[in-house]
Amino acid sequence: MNEPTTAAPRTVSHDLPASPEFARFMAGGWAATPLPADIRLPVADLAAARRAKLSASFPGERLIIPAGALKVRSNDCDYRFRPHSAYAWLTGLTGEEQAGHVLVLEPDGPHRHEAVLYVRPRSPRTGEGFYRDRRYGEFWVGRRPDLAEAERMTGIRCAHLDDYGLLPPGRDASHDARLARTLSELRLVKDAWEVGQLQLAVDHTAAGFEDVVRALPRALAHPRGERWIEGVFGLRARAEGNGPGYDTIAASGAHACVLHWIRNDGPLDPRELLLLDAGVETDTLYTADITRTLPLSGRFTSVQRQVYELVLAAQEAGIAALKPGASFRDFHRAGMRVIAEGLVEWGVLKSAEGDLYRRYTLCSSGHMLGLDVHDCAQARAEAYLDGVLEEGQVLTVEPGLYLQPDDETLPPELRGIGVRIEDDLVITAEGARLMSGALPRTPDAIEAWMGELAGS
Repeated sequence: MNEPTTAAPRTVSHDLPASPEFARFMAGGWAATPLPADIRLPVADLAAARRAKLSASFPGERLIIPAGALKVRSNDCDYRFRPHSAYAWLTGLTGEEQAGHVLVLEPDGPHRHEAVLYVRPRSPRTGEGFYRDRRYGEFWVGRRPDLAEAERMTGIRCAHLDDYGLLPPGRDASHDARLARTLSELRLVKDAWEVGQLQLAVDHTAAGFEDVVRALPRALAHPRGERWIEGVFGLRARAEGNGPGYDTIAASGAHACVLHWIRNDGPLDPRELLLLDAGVETDTLYTADITRTLPLSGRFTSVQRQVYELVLAAQEAGIAALKPGASFRDFHRAGMRVIAEGLVEWGVLKSAEGDLYRRYTLCSSGHMLGLDVHDCAQARAEAYLDGVLEEGQVLTVEPGLYLQPDDETLPPELRGIGVRIEDDLVITAEGARLMSGALPRTPDAIEAWMGELAGS
């Protein structure tokens, strides 16, 4: 059977009962409020072409791509809803009102499908739902399009969500591995519109990093300065887009040695570094993913600069390896060779051969980027990790060194330092274009940039 995609209307015991007179009063006296006639999504035609590509891979099969359902955070409060990335890619719909909606591709002959979008249309003003349903009612969560408006927006035939339950089962993207894999692989190469959205996300993220540097004096004075940094960036992300594309990592000092430090509850020490890994997600749900490691005093110490420059050299080697036809893993191998040789020069390792360097790097050096921060993760290894780069792919290059504070294989002065440098790039015919070049990367440029912003 098809999995349920809706949640029951929210009922609250402390609601006062409504009298029949009140119900009649609420049922009338409302002016018509249609949406503008020209509400077609800019991406509607691109989404139709994407659906056609998916259709070609599943001739004669019913395909089900749910937006996803609301999830309870606590008691009667739901988490903020974000549609599933495959649903957004195929429909162009990205808003919170998409909770519970389902895209179905119905076989229409042996080699094509008809798209049908099953939606919860605008709640009519003739019943109680529009003012009493706390989960979906218009007066509680805002207006949804009616069926005709949804069709004009998307170019997809729309039907009431209640009719979805009458369908026989089909391949469901939330449960079917082959369908999820195909959708991931179709998204590996971005079209020009997607690259533009990603560049917008990168530009907003760069502005958020500038906000953080300007806010450092107040953050340094706060007992949970990491959280102050997270809040400053989150303000930019919500003001310019949908919000952060993932939980912000604001890691000071040894916290930077925890790869996914999102607790962000520590103080800031001007003698230490701040590793900030953050990205703005656009309203169209494309996210940037950038990391900078900044000296909280505004100046790197000699040891901090030593570590930073080795990571930067590794990133430069990785970026130089990006080009169409190169193995996806080439940029990682190039960067890690630099890291391993640097650790030998420091006397930390005896040889650059083998994989002992991984004690200090822990993870790979980049990933695809798009609607998800770790985009296209369901793709087969031969199409992604063991595949080759293609023009139009967008990815990160993010080598790092994580020198744990309790690691006795390191000299004491290196312990507790974590450095990651992450940038977003699009593969071009000539190689790769650095999308996040507005943010400085060299130690001298970072110090000059921080000094300029401190006075602004």
